[in-house]
Amino acid sequence: MTGAEHTATRSPSVPVRGGLAAVLAVLANAVLVLGVDALGIAPAFRPLTIPPVAFLSALGAGGATVVYWLLDRYVSSADRTFVRLAAGVLLLSFVPDVALLAIDPAATPLAVVVLMAMHVVVAAVSVWVLVSWRAEQ
Repeated sequence: MTGAEHTATRSPSVPVRGGLAAVLAVLANAVLVLGVDALGIAPAFRPLTIPPVAFLSALGAGGATVVYWLLDRYVSSADRTFVRLAAGVLLLSFVPDVALLAIDPAATPLAVVVLMAMHVVVAAVSVWVLVSWRAEQ
């Protein structure tokens, strides 16, 4: 069999996909931060600056990668379980954002909505990269 005849498709490993998810999530959320900054939305609101957004975006994608890797090893329907778990964690991740309205005087409803959108970006990118790029088995 020649190389042209054997064209098995392999998806990248979970750590590679997780790293890509982290990079894409950080880049997408950094663009959102720059847009928010250009529009002057909550300029004194520290959570909408690049350092915390980049760190927490990478942390979220990294956490999703670890959870996906564990599910893939121990659960028969890892993809479906991961998508459901990611949706639940996403909803729970909104709670601290809403709490910022009560504890941070610089927080505005619009700024909190932007933070929530950033959580959606990390979740969507992580699910897309980790699940959609999985090799067919």
